[in-house]
Amino acid sequence: MGKSWVMNTSLLFFILFLQTLKHVHASYKCYGDFFTGNYGINRDNLLSTLPSNVVNNGGFYNASLGRNNRIHVVALCIRGYEAQACKTCLEHVIDDTKSNCPHQKETFSWVTEEANDVLCNLRYTNHSTFGKLELLPFTINPNSKVLESYKNMTLFSQEWTAMVNRTLEAASTADTSSVLKYYSATRTEFTEIPDVYAMMQCTPDLSPSDCNRCLRECVNEFQRQCWGRLGGGVGRPSCYFRWDLFEFYKAFDNVTKVLAPPRQCSPPALDCGRDEKHFEGRHIAIIVVPAIINLIIFVGLICSWKRKTSDTGIKESYNPYDGQSMLRFDFVMLRTATHDFSPETKLGEGGFGSVYKGVLPNGQEIAVKRLTKGSGQGDMEFRNEVLLLTRLQHRNLVKLLGFCNEGDEEILVYEFVPNSSLDHFIFDEHKRCLLTWDVRYRIIEGVARGLLYLHEDSQLRIIHRDLKASNILLDAEMNPKVADFGMARLFNMDQTRGQTSRVVGTYGYMAPEYATYGQFSAKSDVYSFGIMLLEMISGKRNKSMKEEEGEEEEEQEGLLDFVWKKWSEGKYAEMIDPLAAPSNNISVDQVMKLIHIGLLCVQEDVFKRPTINSVLIWLESHAATTMPVPTPVTFLTAPSSPSSSLHG
Repeated sequence: MGKSWVMNTSLLFFILFLQTLKHVHASYKCYGDFFTGNYGINRDNLLSTLPSNVVNNGGFYNASLGRNNRIHVVALCIRGYEAQACKTCLEHVIDDTKSNCPHQKETFSWVTEEANDVLCNLRYTNHSTFGKLELLPFTINPNSKVLESYKNMTLFSQEWTAMVNRTLEAASTADTSSVLKYYSATRTEFTEIPDVYAMMQCTPDLSPSDCNRCLRECVNEFQRQCWGRLGGGVGRPSCYFRWDLFEFYKAFDNVTKVLAPPRQCSPPALDCGRDEKHFEGRHIAIIVVPAIINLIIFVGLICSWKRKTSDTGIKESYNPYDGQSMLRFDFVMLRTATHDFSPETKLGEGGFGSVYKGVLPNGQEIAVKRLTKGSGQGDMEFRNEVLLLTRLQHRNLVKLLGFCNEGDEEILVYEFVPNSSLDHFIFDEHKRCLLTWDVRYRIIEGVARGLLYLHEDSQLRIIHRDLKASNILLDAEMNPKVADFGMARLFNMDQTRGQTSRVVGTYGYMAPEYATYGQFSAKSDVYSFGIMLLEMISGKRNKSMKEEEGEEEEEQEGLLDFVWKKWSEGKYAEMIDPLAAPSNNISVDQVMKLIHIGLLCVQEDVFKRPTINSVLIWLESHAATTMPVPTPVTFLTAPSSPSSSLHG
């Protein structure tokens, strides 16, 4: 009892602590190759006078410098800025960019200088972007508060859509009286909210149609990833959109409030968005006074929580407050959406419960995981997924839409991913031919980007511990999404490894040090990634995976033995899946690079494995890449248990 209560209070404090982070201060994207030669010198020379040049040129400035290592810079401050505030903002973003993106050739950021509440933008590249629309990469920063307290969601959606459309139309209409000609700020009174604020800004080198498209993509991305959150911002290299329930950037001093006319339209359409092919940047946040306020709230909640658990018998294993920034679903609604959890809607079954396809009243398709009743480990998985996925937002991670915990029901609700999981393709002779080398390469890159976000770029540092083909979901365009965080572990930002006496996961994907000694780290996930990569290349299932029922045991070497033997003999063609369709975009050298990366990832010595950051750099490099030479790999034999999956 006491130990469980301490664990739950710790989780609650963790959530309260995270919610003291202000959601928009600085969002950086570092991407492109690493620079060499004079590029860094040219960058520093150009940036040294940039703040003054922006102010002296009406708030927007572009320049380039150098010959062979030429750099192109674009920067602006939002309309209505004060000169000193603009310079200070740009000075801060320049310093932070050099610190966070010290060696990349390309970066962009939309930054708030907190003291003066001004927004500024910096972008530099190794190619000219002036006058060109650039949509990728993007940053997204949603607020934590959600819409569940508002009664009429349909009306809110109509009013929000009307506000956004009005702001977008005004922003994309060129105002030639200002250098910052694409800008709009609106203040709108909703039926249930007194004031809602929206602001949009495009870089002034765009055409009106490109500005409109850029802002529309920002709105679509917010709807796709963050619909249901009360406020947030989306930044792309060429534009920025933010809305909130309070004034920001001093953008609304002379803005007249208008009423939002209800429109006869459905809730905002969800746009699938575009593939983000670059590194996720770091989100820099500053902890302010709310930390103290939340600490007071925390003490009060603990007292009331203890009283409530003793008076009403609420389960100690999960506190609903942990998931307050997510939507709670009504059990009756979920039962209706899945036709009473009928076998016809069942998508699959895992260690802790079954997954069903459902359709909400508004037509949205969802995946519903109903955890097995009475499973103590299921309770832990439930809390783990809600706690972690509440704070994670990435294109290559499955999105948790909400949860239901009524009575003894514990249900997780995810976005619906139509193409099922990766294992349904790579181990099916009929479907495997659909995985061209283009598609396989894109899936491998996407999973690597998702892992990089978990290991290095998110607000948390997370070790997945159960990465495998069946936990990689594929959307309609075959983009991968890492799923199933029930076994994931949260690390401190300075923590590099952990140890447990309760080994969980799937044999065949487990790193040797984890399966044998319970030691796990980011390199454990890298090992699992390497196994999955080699399975995709060869089309062969790792032999220690659980045999399908009725399938005969084959007297052949395991996957790692097979790949290493062919690699060392130089028989590269024999280790490549013969059913993989050829591709004009993926060369034989790139396939060989994949095999090389896979062998490095599954090195028995954890120190010889690369980080996922190194893996992604190798994958995204189109030039000849020097990689370490792999040493012989060892096949990890599963125990004699009939099941290859461990759940503690």
